[in-house]
Amino acid sequence: MSLSRQANQTRQEVDKTKRYVFVLLDNFTMLCFSAAIESLRIANRMADRELYAWRIIGDGGDVAYCSAGTGFKLDGDLDELTRDDVVMVCGGIDVQAATTKRLLGWLRREARKGVPMAGLCTAAYSLAKAGLLDGKKATIHWENQDSFSEEFQEVELTKSVFVVDEKRLTTAGGTSSIDLMLKLIADDHGEELANAVADQLIYSSIRTDQDTQRLSVPTRIGVRHPKLSQVIQIMEQNIEEPISPSILAKDVGMSTRQLERLFRRYLNRSPKRYYMELRLQKARNLLMQTDMSVINVALACGFASPSHFSKCYRAHYDTTPYRERGTHAARLSI
Repeated sequence: MSLSRQANQTRQEVDKTKRYVFVLLDNFTMLCFSAAIESLRIANRMADRELYAWRIIGDGGDVAYCSAGTGFKLDGDLDELTRDDVVMVCGGIDVQAATTKRLLGWLRREARKGVPMAGLCTAAYSLAKAGLLDGKKATIHWENQDSFSEEFQEVELTKSVFVVDEKRLTTAGGTSSIDLMLKLIADDHGEELANAVADQLIYSSIRTDQDTQRLSVPTRIGVRHPKLSQVIQIMEQNIEEPISPSILAKDVGMSTRQLERLFRRYLNRSPKRYYMELRLQKARNLLMQTDMSVINVALACGFASPSHFSKCYRAHYDTTPYRERGTHAARLSI
């Protein structure tokens, strides 16, 4: 091929409008969807031409409701796509219930064509359920990480704000859609355009796939004490097999009494109590988001006895794990 023909082909590829197909799941998060589609709209405006087009579809092709209760008129059903399309599945609350058998079949069929697929917010669950993230790196909203890692052990889960692994893209939710879209815009049309879009969004701190989605421990607890932060990080990384306060204290070069005073002073609770709350929080996430038995949830959160787990859970949440699971199941079936 001549140099002039190559240059002309490259120009045609750059000038070609790329189409994104947004798949709205029931109870999707409005922010993850609007942040992504607004980034594309602003890119068109800044470039003064149609770089991007989009279509909004969903199971049934009628109306999709976000978690805030607002309905969005869809452009169509789960129709057949072209290989040039990019699928953006938008998830939210109760993504397990929203991931229908029809959706899974459609995702697998379109993926076989080589269509790039993204899971925004909790929609990484839908891609993983369809088997599209096996052997891939991915991320999902931090609240869903525990249940995701239990169910999809073949996926390399990260805590990044977004992940791009070949033709599989995932985001942690919220404003992370902006970070992903800015990267894609930069890949397509250069950093200058991506930065112009960020400026229009008043988005002054663009994150990369190396940034984590949650605030640092000191920021989260509102305390900047290095040894306290270090102990809490150790606790968070050892939920299934809890470590005794004496060993925690030794690990950071303190006595057990000093550790007790540190937690009392800054968090108004004992290390044991704080650790228990972390374990119960993970247990509640697993009960609400997975089909794991109560016994297996107890074991995954460091409770050797189901009766002890039930007693601690009731004291903290004023209900039993069995009732929590039953209430959630009933709500999903409505």
